Amino acid sequence: MDYEHKATAVADCLQSYRKDESGWKVCKKSNDVVVSWRPSTEFPGNVYKGEGIVNGSPEKVWECLKPVPSGLRVKWDNNVKKFELLEQITEDISVCRTVTPSAAMGIIAPRDFVDVILVKQYEDGTISSNATHVGHPGCPPQSGYVRGVNHPCGCICVPISGEPSKTQVFSFFQTDLGGFLPRSVVDSFFPSSMAEFYSNLAKAVKSLKDH
Repeated sequence: MDYEHKATAVADCLQSYRKDESGWKVCKKSNDVVVSWRPSTEFPGNVYKGEGIVNGSPEKVWECLKPVPSGLRVKWDNNVKKFELLEQITEDISVCRTVTPSAAMGIIAPRDFVDVILVKQYEDGTISSNATHVGHPGCPPQSGYVRGVNHPCGCICVPISGEPSKTQVFSFFQTDLGGFLPRSVVDSFFPSSMAEFYSNLAKAVKSLKDH
């Protein structure tokens, strides 16, 4: 499989989501984030966009977000129980398995996802993680987990001009959770879990000691 080509296409896709303002409907607002959605063109579901300002430099915010097995994200993100590296493709591209806990009072069973992930830095200081589902021989579906499918998703950390200690964070989720879940459960889960994601990210960044 051409992992590199697939991962690069995701980065282009997320940038287009970020720049295309049309069709988004706000479904949740908090002090930390505005969450919007629109129908996905990838699968019969929605793509969700989170947009918020986090108090912390892009370096600190990225330290909390970066997709590495021993990273901080499993500590603060309630939706990431385990993160495993399956294969390092290049310095910036890896294939990883993410395990999520049960959610929505047990209605959503534990899931796992296998994704190719590209970490991409831009000239303006923006840094992003870009992921989408792939198959990998080292990780067939496993008992006890419903195999979910991530369509192009990720996070983009954008520096704010004149505000070096703040970061604009975009997040995009479009996930087919698999299994036989009522649409209403899925539609209520993502906005609330994304609001919690931003709240917990802000706390995690704040708790990082100044470098």
